[in-house]
Amino acid sequence: MRFIAFMQQTRTPHVVVVMGVAGTGKTTIGPLLAARLGVPYAEGDDFHPAANIHKMTAGTPLTDEDRWPWLDAIGEWAHGRAGLGGVVSSSALKRSYRDRLRAAAPGVVFVHLTGDRALIEDRMAHRQGHFMPTALLDSQFATLQPLEADEAGVAVNVSGSPAEITARAVDALSSLQNA
Repeated sequence: MRFIAFMQQTRTPHVVVVMGVAGTGKTTIGPLLAARLGVPYAEGDDFHPAANIHKMTAGTPLTDEDRWPWLDAIGEWAHGRAGLGGVVSSSALKRSYRDRLRAAAPGVVFVHLTGDRALIEDRMAHRQGHFMPTALLDSQFATLQPLEADEAGVAVNVSGSPAEITARAVDALSSLQNA
């Protein structure tokens, strides 16, 4: 709860980037976390150019060149929320992607949703209406570079209900703020 109080009392609330491989629940946890923090939420997938969506739908992993405009758009949104706070989802799988977001919006904090590959694959197999096929999960894990010690952020396991995961994220952010 201390992070929530910090977000509500400080003049410079953080923008939180909910990150992780496909299927970890960024689209589910992001809005719940934003509601708990009392800030707006932006769905990272909405920032993708149509060409990116088409490639992923066809089962083709994105290249770094495909991702740069998407990351820049997310960074622009986060920059616009500086001092106001917000939550945005983004896979942000590589350190270089997170560095690009930090360059656009200094002070962003990452919540890395983590979990067992089998659990994530099962969740992906049962979700409906999403363009990302389960076949791309291996490329997501191969690309993933977990948060490093010098990066502002926390890792949160995705086992359990969305409410439990969100509560863990809030607790982890509170610990981060008090460190």
